[in-house]
Amino acid sequence: MPPSRRTTVVIADDDGVTRTLLRLILKEADFDILGEALDGEAAVELCTQYKPDLVCLDVMMPKMDGIGALKAIKAKFPSMAVMMVTGDSATETVKEALQSGASGYVVKPFNVGRVLDAIARVLNKPAA
Repeated sequence: MPPSRRTTVVIADDDGVTRTLLRLILKEADFDILGEALDGEAAVELCTQYKPDLVCLDVMMPKMDGIGALKAIKAKFPSMAVMMVTGDSATETVKEALQSGASGYVVKPFNVGRVLDAIARVLNKPAA
């Protein structure tokens, strides 16, 4: 039986600490990080280039915000899983993200369990 393919991820957040934390959490859980973006435009470019299974996307970023990037990603790749990871817990933002196609929403500050649980729900897989 061939080994199962690892889930591929792109991380987009303008905060280096958040990107590092997500990278460490995801690598420890055996995800394959394809790339990291500092802004929404770069996130869309990485998704177009790599077509990851999952995108972890911040809402507040320069050039193009996360909602704009989410809409652009979903327009190109309707089935791509996108999980918002943000400090913005405003009801309007959460609602707009979910209506725009986000599969999940994690509010900063987060912990390992919350991130992995949310990803498991987004990918419809049991948490490791």
